[in-house]
Amino acid sequence: MEHLQNNLLNAYERGFIDRYTGKVSHHPPELIINTKEENVLSPMLDALESCESFVISVAFITEGGIASLKTALYELNKRGVRGRIITSTYLNFNKPTVFKELLKIPNIDVRITDQAGFHAKGYIFDNSRYSTMFIGSSNLTDSALKKNYEYNLKLTSLDNGEVIHNFKEQFEVLWESSTALSDEWIRDYQDLYKELKHDDKVLHLIENKQPYRYTNNDPKEITPNIMQREALESLKGLRLRGEDKGLIVSATGTGKTYLSAFDVKQFDPERVLFIAHREQILQKSLQDYRDLINSDVENFGIYSGTARDKHAKYLFATVQTLSREDHLYQFNRDDFDYIVIDEAHRSGADTYHKIINYFTPKFLLGMTATPERTDNTEIFSLFDYNIAYEIRLQKALEAEILAPFHYFGVTDFESDGETITDDSVLTDLIHEDRIDHIIDKLYYYSHAGEEVRGLMFVSNRKEAAELSRLLNERGFKTKSLTGLDSQEDRDQAVKQLEKNELDYLITVDIFNEGIDIPSVNQVVMLRQTESSIIFVQQLGRGLRKHESKEFLTVIDFIGNYKNNYLIPVALTGDKSFNKDNLRRNLMNRNMISGESTINFERIAQERIFKSISKNRASDLANLRKMYAYTKDKLGHIPSLVDLHNDQDAMSPMLVLNKFNHYPAFLKKLKEPVKPLTNGQDKILTFLSKEVVDGKRVQEVLLLQDLLVNDHVDKIDFQLGIREKGYYMTDRTMRSILRMLTLEFYTSQSVNKYKYPLIKVEDNKITLSKEFNDALKDENFKADVEDVLALAVLQSEDYNQRQPLTLNEKYSRKDVCRVLNWDKDESSVMYGYKNKHNTVPIFINYNKSEDIDDSVKYDDRFLDSHVFQWFTRKGTDLNSKINKEIIEDYKNDEVTLYLFVKKDEAEAEHYYLGEVDIDLESAENLENGIGDGNHKVARMNFILEDPVEYGVFRYFESAIKTESN
Repeated sequence: MEHLQNNLLNAYERGFIDRYTGKVSHHPPELIINTKEENVLSPMLDALESCESFVISVAFITEGGIASLKTALYELNKRGVRGRIITSTYLNFNKPTVFKELLKIPNIDVRITDQAGFHAKGYIFDNSRYSTMFIGSSNLTDSALKKNYEYNLKLTSLDNGEVIHNFKEQFEVLWESSTALSDEWIRDYQDLYKELKHDDKVLHLIENKQPYRYTNNDPKEITPNIMQREALESLKGLRLRGEDKGLIVSATGTGKTYLSAFDVKQFDPERVLFIAHREQILQKSLQDYRDLINSDVENFGIYSGTARDKHAKYLFATVQTLSREDHLYQFNRDDFDYIVIDEAHRSGADTYHKIINYFTPKFLLGMTATPERTDNTEIFSLFDYNIAYEIRLQKALEAEILAPFHYFGVTDFESDGETITDDSVLTDLIHEDRIDHIIDKLYYYSHAGEEVRGLMFVSNRKEAAELSRLLNERGFKTKSLTGLDSQEDRDQAVKQLEKNELDYLITVDIFNEGIDIPSVNQVVMLRQTESSIIFVQQLGRGLRKHESKEFLTVIDFIGNYKNNYLIPVALTGDKSFNKDNLRRNLMNRNMISGESTINFERIAQERIFKSISKNRASDLANLRKMYAYTKDKLGHIPSLVDLHNDQDAMSPMLVLNKFNHYPAFLKKLKEPVKPLTNGQDKILTFLSKEVVDGKRVQEVLLLQDLLVNDHVDKIDFQLGIREKGYYMTDRTMRSILRMLTLEFYTSQSVNKYKYPLIKVEDNKITLSKEFNDALKDENFKADVEDVLALAVLQSEDYNQRQPLTLNEKYSRKDVCRVLNWDKDESSVMYGYKNKHNTVPIFINYNKSEDIDDSVKYDDRFLDSHVFQWFTRKGTDLNSKINKEIIEDYKNDEVTLYLFVKKDEAEAEHYYLGEVDIDLESAENLENGIGDGNHKVARMNFILEDPVEYGVFRYFESAIKTESN
């Protein structure tokens, strides 16, 4: 405890007196605000998850604020940890539903104070060693915790601290005088609340949150949102370039129909044809057009079913009716100036082709949320490969076009160590105990507002029918719907849901698209994630804004499904399928924008980690599928740069990590590629393995210069690099030359690559004869230019003004190269090495349980600024290597660099920056380490920059990755 006390004293000295103090300090005071990179919620959840008790005193609480904490509170309840909350009815801000939600949480006690003007905002989380306090401006609301501009001070204190003592003392006084929350109290408050006129201005003033506004039939009130404005400009520019077709890719709920109507007004056609696959969509789209376009009612018509408004200026037709020849040929080919294809991903079907090929409009617009198809159809050629505009889930959330959501990845039912899998039979899916489990989760994670309007997605039709029957027996109002149900039955069920005559619609093969129920406030996923496309489609069913809900609740029941790794892919839109990225994203509380949150119960999270380790996204079948999508989108064989630039494409690095180079991959796909000579193969392999990552762009720029110039002057090149602001020293230049002449590499690598790329004579640099000869082949030259262009794009992820970039990943060989070592010494690094005035230190954070105790060091973060490090087995402060490092450090003759990876499953280490040695902490362990009492020393490193929150949390998480 004395050690912790001294460190806290040092922390407060750094926080309030001298931020440059070199003293070891744990848990420094921090000012926390909501930005794109950080928010109040994340560190608060960290403190909550590790506490043994907590107290919260806040004036205002929202359902979304409670939802943000529910998973953490669920895990605490499993550990027997309880907490207390004091809140109020000040300004009647807290809704009755808020108190109902608080009462559902079994491990918190809630009291309501009648203290006049109660406006407190304080949180304390206690553990056995210290307390963490958050004092500032944030109420327990989703806006205050993640979005609003708030000031909050995070402080760490021991029990004897005056501030913490005063807070707890005042809390107890208030607690004793407050009223315990109960069902009876809520009923009384609800009656009072209904009598009061709840002023929306109060909500706005307190939370800076405008209530959702909806348009009426006055077209002047409807204005384009940010996505629509940008898309309209893009469509205008497309037509100015002479194009007559375009495709809009826009997330569900972002207003595609209104966008098309805005563009119709912008285009001002004589006649318009709007095509959809369901009459329900036509009716809604016609109404949207009427809301926006100021025209006589008789100018709008339907061509479907029994309706035949053939001469309407704005004609809305179903594809099934219009594609029939007896209907299609009643129209002239040039009858419509402007044609809209809704749900354009369906337009690969013959019925759509017949219509599109018949008419000759001045402009054809396609609209879809998911151009990536699971049925291998291709639609891009129908729109001449003109993607006018794209807005995906993340961007739409950032723009606040969609309703925020709280996603809960919950643990599916488990019995005797067995849980639901991809192969589970119906009896397992509808087992009585699983139904109880589902109901418990629905009750706990709940929904926004008084009444639930939910969609459940299940695995098969029989499950849908049986689940509906069993839930109805338990008092729910549900109906199962499948593709076997008529359109009339579907429409009727949707109306019943909207009127609260049903709680849930349970479906398996419909409602992924083409359904618009804005009031849906809960989406329940009771099936394996088949694809990220379907996941986003189903999530999107509830993302439309509606006055009855402040957010959407998503409850995803996660069993032992092989495709669980697709969940972080779908939520982040990161299609690199890099396993390390997926793991880190899974731990990153900030993976989603705005007020939305992503929450995983611990066992559910472990199941996803397991799936990530076993995923085969880089298998040829998956690569072929992802490649085909981009090829279809472009209309030609994509280059590496094309793959990189397409936000929906696979990462080209997936290919280059699996194949020697891109032509080898194309050859495997049986694409028409010209064979490479042996020399071309080896040179392209070198570029694709050693240069393309862009971790040091200078060597890429040198090669690009040499492709267009006979030679490059070394001095001129160095000056040019410095003028760009990039890092360059004489040692850097020497390192670049040694790399491209292969002098840097081990004999094994030299045998693999064989041909140097450059030749150096004094200050003159030229291409090697072998490389120069190979470049006479234009196809090969194009491949080289493609790899180098990709390397430049990759380099944008790195700070080229210095050798290493914080929080990026490096192999030991990378580090030898960018620190300008003469040779690749990665194979004899042994954890750390002192060379060329640099000491890179590599840490495996979570040691395998199988390794010998003598090397199972307790290397760990003491906090985000301080890292505890152990020297190599068998060495201590008196050993030559460690004495040299410490002496060189004292004399300012060496720089120490810290690299950490989570465990052996990761291939590369995160660079966490330069570190200083806390010399006072350096000590030999008296009893050594391991059974043999091997000598070893321990010391603390002070990080120049605190570890980024997401990386820190990733390392500190107890969940381990698994080797492939």
